[in-house]
Amino acid sequence: MLPRARRWTAPAAALLLLAAVPGTAKAEPSRKEATFAGGCFWCMEGPFDKLEGVVSTTSGYTGGGKKNPTYAEVSAGGTGHAESVRVVYDPAKVSYERLLEVFWHNIDPLARERQFCDSGNQYRSAIFYHDEAQHRAAAASKSVLEASGRLKGPIATQIVPAGEFWPAEDHHQDYYLKNPIRYKYYRGGCGRDDRLREIWGPDAGH
Repeated sequence: MLPRARRWTAPAAALLLLAAVPGTAKAEPSRKEATFAGGCFWCMEGPFDKLEGVVSTTSGYTGGGKKNPTYAEVSAGGTGHAESVRVVYDPAKVSYERLLEVFWHNIDPLARERQFCDSGNQYRSAIFYHDEAQHRAAAASKSVLEASGRLKGPIATQIVPAGEFWPAEDHHQDYYLKNPIRYKYYRGGCGRDDRLREIWGPDAGH
């Protein structure tokens, strides 16, 4: 007896066709945003770019009230904005807690209204949380750091709600890759790595 031909219902046939097309059988993994301020934004892109699961980093300005701010306006102070970096990431590949760890190890948490050689409110360190889960994780990471006794003073880093983010001008994006010599000269002259090693030891930058 010959086997009966299989009949496909419309939904089943549609699923079969989708499965035959690469990338359509499964939905694209969800992506989330994280925003951090750690002084000069040139120096904050690289550490996150190295992480598997980070989709993109963007230098910009947030935390203030000025719309469409320019670099000249923010760096002069008075806008309320901080130089910041927006991180788009895949939570299936890298956790927000891991992003927090990298953030802490790339800043001076003790510095108030400054980071390294850059002084002013526009260079403050901050975690701008996008939802309550990020808020809780950021607060928990700060509490653990405070309880560890590793830091010789109170943590000045702010934990505040994320507001509108304004991308910086194009020549600031991926500056550390586009201008490696100037970037290294600035970073070394600012004493960033020396201070990070002083605070974090072998964990600096990781």
